[in-house]
Amino acid sequence: MKLAFRISTAMVAFALLASPAMAAEKVRWKLAMSWSSTLTPFANAPLNMAKAVEEMSGGNFTIRIEGAEKHKAALGILDMTKGGQYEMGHSASYYWKGKDISTVFFCTVPFGMNADEQNAWFYHGGGMDLMQKTYEKFNVLSFPGGNTGAQMGGWFQKEIKSVDDLKGLKMRIPGLAGEVFAKLGVNVTNIPPGELYTALDRGTIDALEWVGPGMDIKMGFHKIAPYYYTGWHEPATELQFLVNKEAYEKLPQEYKTMLITAMKAATADMFIENFADSLDAWEQMKTEFPNIKVMTFPKEVLQEMKKASDGLMAEYAAQDPTFKEVLESQQAYTKKARVWTEISEYEYIKIMQEL
Repeated sequence: MKLAFRISTAMVAFALLASPAMAAEKVRWKLAMSWSSTLTPFANAPLNMAKAVEEMSGGNFTIRIEGAEKHKAALGILDMTKGGQYEMGHSASYYWKGKDISTVFFCTVPFGMNADEQNAWFYHGGGMDLMQKTYEKFNVLSFPGGNTGAQMGGWFQKEIKSVDDLKGLKMRIPGLAGEVFAKLGVNVTNIPPGELYTALDRGTIDALEWVGPGMDIKMGFHKIAPYYYTGWHEPATELQFLVNKEAYEKLPQEYKTMLITAMKAATADMFIENFADSLDAWEQMKTEFPNIKVMTFPKEVLQEMKKASDGLMAEYAAQDPTFKEVLESQQAYTKKARVWTEISEYEYIKIMQEL
């Protein structure tokens, strides 16, 4: 099935001008999130999407949003959408790496593309087609669902000066980054979000990775961990909208257009909101907790991380043809995109720092 992923001006106009008379069919869907209803801006993306669909359809197409506090299955979103328990889901693709390792690419991977590069790859570099190919076996469609940009490398109780400082460290960190850290001797664990603060405060874990200032400040980690490391592991974390394929195919064409339009708009909104939230949160953090030390991992530590990451990628590529195909697609696009990133955004920042 070929989907129109790029939203043209004509499509947007059609969706916005579609009258209730044109789309009189009543459709009632449900969407399950991996997050609680209060975890903004993640929870705002599906809420904004549903609101736009309802308004464009004149109230005829509605989507009820349910947070993890209601359905109690934060990591069951793919299965529930696949089975039709929910017509839609909002989650993060790398949560499904145990089902298909190739899914990690549609969220983010260590030392990968930044958000601008990844968005271009999705919509103009074949990424959407590769994502649909990967998710075909699950009987669902997957769409970008909001990007956090580069995430911070985590909160640590002690400074990391060498690779030896990582050995035996207990840390919460998901995805391939967790496997990278495990290769360097870290005891990697996954703890539910609601338990993270207590675990860090009581020493059950020594460090954790969450998102960035805009979301971290709500968790309070800055109150108990003085070292805040810059990122390497999630340079462009893209959330996802999952859609049950059979439910989607039953929609009238105008509803399909509304849904795709609303998802793309909500995705852009979340990226903007997350950036703005982080600006405000960091200003508050550094004012109220001046003891926070923003750190970057030493070069030799980063080199070992990159070596471990490259090794993992090579291992998975040798085992899985789809993983290899997506990896090579991202690598080729990154090589092309990074040239422009360096002479545009990167050089501009350097120039401004030197003035």
